[in-house]
Amino acid sequence: MAAVVRNRQLSSPVVTGVQVLAVAACYYAAARLGLLRQYVVDGAVFTPIWPPTGIAVAALLILGLRCWPGISLGALLAVLSITPLRPTVVGNVVGNTAAPICSYLLLRQVGFRNDLSRLRDGAALVFLGALASTLISATVGVGVIVLRGGLPAGDFWTVWPAWWVGDTMGVLIVTPLLLALHGARWPPRMSRWKEALGMILVACVLIPFATHSSLSVLFLVYPLLIWAALRFQLVGSMLCALFASVMATVAATDEVGPFAGLSHTELMFKLQAFNGGMALTALLLSSVITEQLNTRRSVEQACQELAEVLEHLTAGEPRRALPHEGEGEG
Repeated sequence: MAAVVRNRQLSSPVVTGVQVLAVAACYYAAARLGLLRQYVVDGAVFTPIWPPTGIAVAALLILGLRCWPGISLGALLAVLSITPLRPTVVGNVVGNTAAPICSYLLLRQVGFRNDLSRLRDGAALVFLGALASTLISATVGVGVIVLRGGLPAGDFWTVWPAWWVGDTMGVLIVTPLLLALHGARWPPRMSRWKEALGMILVACVLIPFATHSSLSVLFLVYPLLIWAALRFQLVGSMLCALFASVMATVAATDEVGPFAGLSHTELMFKLQAFNGGMALTALLLSSVITEQLNTRRSVEQACQELAEVLEHLTAGEPRRALPHEGEGEG
């Protein structure tokens, strides 16, 4: 017994170390993917979607606060991949670490559930996990650029919204998907594979057409999101939202389709309005549907239990005579 306890004590730091390294690797890989499609605004580099922030928040919600060194290590490697080592790098690492930790603490304070099975969970992730906490990373990140002389102080508020929205989109799109995949039952039921395959085929045709067509038909993505949310809840809707966001970002950075001929400000506004509206639709709609399905299952289970109790109570009672059975013939 003592040997078992000792092995568990030794394995705990090892498991934590592996988790920290895994989080750092995922953060760095997501940063490199995010930087494949970037914009330069007044000398500052930003991405329309910054996936590492979403990965960091999801890692904290799944693994707990013990994985925060992995976020710092991944952020350090990501920053060093685009800028030389200097004292201001510490500010970037602190900002990119503090924002997800703040998001985690705020969500846990309000009783957030990782399965996003309630509308209040979706709303909490939007307002506390995404919009509020990313104020830290955006403010610190742009402030560091100003301090090192890479950006005039007067342009702070020009760059800050782009940075903030990019971090926010990372949380809104990536975090729900990772939480849904972590809590999903694997393998899924075989009865849903045909419908899932059909949805994938429709998405592979419809989304590239909507995001690259010059006809401005981005709205065609929303019926697909609704279908995915109704039939596959959070996993289906967020996968569609992620694919659509990636395709829209590619079209925007290439300035084709509905994003052709726009100024940088107009392009950024149109892209982020589309990504934000789509992420909110997918997240909140799937949360509402999941909550209603859970309520329906609870009611059905309660009715079944009540029927079983009534059947048990009446099993030993004699059969009651009907009123007309006691009347004699006149």
